[in-house]
Amino acid sequence: MTTANTTLEILLNEHDVARIIGLSVASIRRFRLLRQGPKYLKIGAAVRYKSADIAAWLESRPTGGDRMAVAK
Repeated sequence: MTTANTTLEILLNEHDVARIIGLSVASIRRFRLLRQGPKYLKIGAAVRYKSADIAAWLESRPTGGDRMAVAK
């Protein structure tokens, strides 16, 4: 008999995501409504996020302050 070595990750709710990112829950909901936010899972009426999807979304966001882009 072989055992499967699977680990379930803890899913985050929108309050967790808002706290981690430092935005309001309303902002997280707006991102989801406009399909601009991180990937999410629907489990019945519940919305849950994987931490890896939050990290990937944050990495994909534009950044500023690149000194190379400043004209000399």
